Amino acid sequence: MRSVPIRQLAAPLAAVLVALLLTGSGSAPRSLPAADPLAADLDRLLGDPRLTGAAVSVLVTDAATGEVRYQRAPGALVLPASTLKTVTAAAALDLLGRDHRFSTEVLAAGPRTGAALDGDLVLHGGGDPSLLPADLDTLAGQVAAAGIAEVSGAVLADASRYDAVPLGANWAWDDQAAYYSPQISALTLTTDGDDDVGTVRLTLTPDASPGRPAAVRVTPPEAPVRVSGRVDTGAAGGEDTVRVDRRPGGNEIVLTGSLPAAGGPTEEWVAVDDPARLTATVFTAALARHGVTVRGGVREGQAPGDAVVLATHDSAPLSALMVPFLKLSNNGIAEHLVKEIGRVRAGSGSWTAGLDRVRDFLHRSGLEPTAARQVDGSGLSRQNLMTSQRLVSLLRFARQQPWFATWYDALPVAGDPRRMVGGTLTNRLRGTPADGRVHAKTGSMTGVDALAGYLDRPDGHTLAFSILLNNFAGDTPRPVIDAFVVRLASDGASAAPPSENGGDRHRATHDWEATCLAAARC
Repeated sequence: MRSVPIRQLAAPLAAVLVALLLTGSGSAPRSLPAADPLAADLDRLLGDPRLTGAAVSVLVTDAATGEVRYQRAPGALVLPASTLKTVTAAAALDLLGRDHRFSTEVLAAGPRTGAALDGDLVLHGGGDPSLLPADLDTLAGQVAAAGIAEVSGAVLADASRYDAVPLGANWAWDDQAAYYSPQISALTLTTDGDDDVGTVRLTLTPDASPGRPAAVRVTPPEAPVRVSGRVDTGAAGGEDTVRVDRRPGGNEIVLTGSLPAAGGPTEEWVAVDDPARLTATVFTAALARHGVTVRGGVREGQAPGDAVVLATHDSAPLSALMVPFLKLSNNGIAEHLVKEIGRVRAGSGSWTAGLDRVRDFLHRSGLEPTAARQVDGSGLSRQNLMTSQRLVSLLRFARQQPWFATWYDALPVAGDPRRMVGGTLTNRLRGTPADGRVHAKTGSMTGVDALAGYLDRPDGHTLAFSILLNNFAGDTPRPVIDAFVVRLASDGASAAPPSENGGDRHRATHDWEATCLAAARC
């Protein structure tokens, strides 16, 4: 599935805000006293024609006191998309703790004679969603340092910490190659600090001469994938029509389309089939580089009870993993957290066990003011249902918890050009009164756009808000959401137009929320 950058909104936010405030068509406004100018303005904004017939759930409160500043159908059950990640993140911090780490181990299963192991090496996955090829290389170096130079058996890929269910409930079948819809395994691999689990990266470089094929490089190079098809080099200044897909049920990656000559390389991420085998294959290659020969290749299996630990790699603490999780809206991390909660708290690394513990957390915390349904950790499933009232209750509850600073700092910050600060809000609300004042989680998929978080007003008050829009059929109502937030931040003052600079465009095509506008699956 081809990723494309977020396109800049056609009209500056200030113009959108003024135009929307002057129109009142669309969905029926809520009944409020005419003397409330904020409510009247917000009603007009939500009367935008793009929301005609749509489902709208909104709640704005004072974060400290709970005073309702504005509401519209706050108890309506709608799709939350990625705003659901706020629930998963809070539950993980509460149930696992900020210092929780994921450990990957290498174990010897068999007797040793000098430098020879008569048996298998077991690569035991600990659910680490941030495991890199460099980490596997370090583990291989530890095996060599332990004195092992030859393994008569195989490298066993042990993913038994979690169950064998790779995909979430109601995930779209045609997204299985997309990096934002990876197979979930306790033994998996990512290629960089974005922590997109179970993926390989393709670098496509156009030739200097139109008509010739583009060069293709796979990272990691040992990945057990086969590339078929080709990407041609088109005329300089031409259109980028590259499409990268993976055939279902295997690891054949199919390339089509073209790249313009002299346009520079482009990168694509593809979710693989069987991420545990991918990880074990890359580890076996690392062993060879360190002088360790494995006679039996790669197999899947489980470490026996008497296996001896030779090497260990621990992930960064959960507090650090929260940054790519929430800033970049990382689906893989979300689902690893759910299964890890199940494993740690219930002894079963499954969605069922993990989500049961999440519901327990919400219940004992008093965070069930309305009904809801959560079937995964990321919000990718269309079976999820949430209300603005639930999300705002969580936002207010979180402010009183010892893990709040970690959670709050991991939320995207409106308009901040630093990718690991602004995240999915880097290119939104810039140059407006909301610039830098909003810490919030985005969410979008076909027919869904949402934003939930905090807004620090100039008067010193902090608002907790949730805006969930569903079932629109035409243009995205994202300008309405942004104008709504600007109005909350500005007391009716005119908003300055946002900067035309889209912020840090480095690897913008790899941003999951960016992909959603084209793929409509986030």
